[in-house]
Amino acid sequence: MENANLKLRGMSCASCANTIEDAIRSVPGVSECSVNFGVEQATVTYEPSRTNLKEIQDAVDAVGYSAQPIQDDFAADDDAERRERQAENRELATKVWVGGIISTTLVIGSLPMMTGLPIPFIPIWLHNPWLQLVLTTPVLFWCGASFFINAWKALKRHTATMDTLVAIGTGAAYLYSLFPTVLPEFFTAQRLPADVYYEVAAVVVTLILLGRLLENRAKGQTSEAIRKLMGLQAKTARVIRNGREVDISIAEVVLGDVILVRPGEKIPVDGEIIEGSSTIDEAMVTGESVSVKKKPGDQVIGATINKTGSFKFRAMRVGKDTFLAQIVKLVQQAQASKAPIQRLADQVTGWFVPAVIAIAIATFILWYNIMGNVTMALITTVGVLIIACPCALGLATPTSIMVGTGKGAEHGILIKGADSLELAQKLQTVVLDKTGTITQGKPTVTDFITVNGTANSNELKLLQLAASVERNSEHPLAEAVVQYAQSQQVGLTDIREFEAIAGSGVQGYVSNQLVQIGTHRWMKEFGIDTSALQQDWERLEYLGKTVIWLAVDGKLQAIMGISDAVKPSSANAIRILQKMGLEVVMLTGDNRRTAEVIAREVGIKRVIAEVRPEQKAAQVENIQAEGKIVAMVGDGINDAPALAQADVGMAIGTGTDVAIAASDITLISGDLHGIVTAIQLSRATMRNIKQNLFFAFIYNVAGIPIAAGILFPIFGWLLSPIIAGAAMAFSSVSVVTNALRLRNFQPKTL
Repeated sequence: MENANLKLRGMSCASCANTIEDAIRSVPGVSECSVNFGVEQATVTYEPSRTNLKEIQDAVDAVGYSAQPIQDDFAADDDAERRERQAENRELATKVWVGGIISTTLVIGSLPMMTGLPIPFIPIWLHNPWLQLVLTTPVLFWCGASFFINAWKALKRHTATMDTLVAIGTGAAYLYSLFPTVLPEFFTAQRLPADVYYEVAAVVVTLILLGRLLENRAKGQTSEAIRKLMGLQAKTARVIRNGREVDISIAEVVLGDVILVRPGEKIPVDGEIIEGSSTIDEAMVTGESVSVKKKPGDQVIGATINKTGSFKFRAMRVGKDTFLAQIVKLVQQAQASKAPIQRLADQVTGWFVPAVIAIAIATFILWYNIMGNVTMALITTVGVLIIACPCALGLATPTSIMVGTGKGAEHGILIKGADSLELAQKLQTVVLDKTGTITQGKPTVTDFITVNGTANSNELKLLQLAASVERNSEHPLAEAVVQYAQSQQVGLTDIREFEAIAGSGVQGYVSNQLVQIGTHRWMKEFGIDTSALQQDWERLEYLGKTVIWLAVDGKLQAIMGISDAVKPSSANAIRILQKMGLEVVMLTGDNRRTAEVIAREVGIKRVIAEVRPEQKAAQVENIQAEGKIVAMVGDGINDAPALAQADVGMAIGTGTDVAIAASDITLISGDLHGIVTAIQLSRATMRNIKQNLFFAFIYNVAGIPIAAGILFPIFGWLLSPIIAGAAMAFSSVSVVTNALRLRNFQPKTL
């Protein structure tokens, strides 16, 4: 299966998205499809063996729209999209200006008819029906051509859209006005006023186009976070080739290039320092304000800023594979995804348009039968059609999602999908892995105790055996053992038949000796007597240290006490989570005594300890069985199943790629305050969406009866189609404007 993101063109309403989605789903080989009206994108999952992108594009073309794949070259693609949107906005602005000038002229010319009073300063020829016909025709059929074209396309597909409502409403006003223009005697004979309503058609089209122009500009602002991220990228790189320093475009950098970075310069691509050292400001991608010291062997991230020193590094990831490019891709995918709450709006708009047309027809029949006045029946009918356009419903969710995921990226939080953003605000329990999540994840050996004491001649030999085996493991504790051996000037030797037993330990043969390093429980499983170091083990655990056991050829030889410092921010972040009403649980493979020491230090009351990696997902499931919505936060390979099991998986960005891939949200910096920010952002975004949906629903619920004339019997008041058009247009703008308030989001410190 392959995933593809397509940029769509020609969409004008939320129901258009449903039409495109149905067309794509009809293509053989397509298993999933999600069309987002707010960002005008489609995310498609398909089988390359059965179909290809061209067939999917043809299916979109067949229903009157167009689709283009979003390129991996995100900067170039964004520039092209921005130019296209600017050209579209210029054309729209021209039509708004033309429509505005003509509509103003028509309204002024119609004032005598509207007021029933002669107005001396308005020339009589301005309200000549034939002149108004000539002026209205280009507004309706040039400025508003897209409404009629899209309505016709929808009719051919046996559907109705927002454009259908606009086309019927303005078309009805235009055609009705055409009859008294051409045959005024007929109306006079029927004792009906030969009034025309050309200004209604022209003004409504102009106002809706104005609303669409403002809406497009506002939607363009929702992509500001993406443009900010892309703007972080360096333009050039100083590469050392053939012994010479050469400045080249960043696009020309290839894997393995050695790049020189001087103080104050941006790092062009991702890589590993090979010479020199410096402090680097990584705030733009991690959210961390404190600069990080880097030395040979450390990783550097493209787009971060070199502060003090000069260094050389080898390019490890370039182009679309860089960390920044992956961030942009994740944010784009999240912005194009649909939140579950969006399905409600989609379902409503699916039946809403046909229902409105039915209400409009009933309104016309009712008023014509009651009053016998075709003019009043027409005004109420057109008002219902115009005011009911469901644009605001289509925009309510995606615009907020776009802004919310963009703000997340600015704060170092990558949200993979809108569903994760929505679910995060419902969380009740946050489960934290200990090592690398609550703690620094950089354990160090503080104690090395052998069976024969700490000053025996065999001590360095045992350390060599342990480090030689641990060198083959990716576990942080293994790295601590290797670093301790190196600090003691102990050389490492080759091993054979290495094996890692998840949650237990590692083993291998060194010079025909079986070396086993792992947990106390694992030693017991092999029947190894541990009594000789029992008191030392208990003492180290009481101090909150992790203890690993070393056995050679089935006999206990030593234990190591390993300490992993708690992150400075962990205790405060956990307190904030608890004040937000969340239960915080620690989940760890460490023994209970060590885990409880760390838990007391950071203020966690519930501890689940001595859990094997394969059991972590089951523990998360047990908490879910209590009826709680659970987030799991971890950083290691062994956390991946638990991250996938949780309702919301949050990976520490400093952890493994597997953990990040299994998660729904990635906290780039590794600071637990990122959890607080993610949940607060989710709550703010969902609150914003609910406000948008309320505005959209209440507007239609209240507006349709008023437009239908429900107030006329009481107050003698009818809603003018012009006012209905203005209200409809600006309702969409108000929804987008409300969504843009999220750009001011800042996490709160409780």
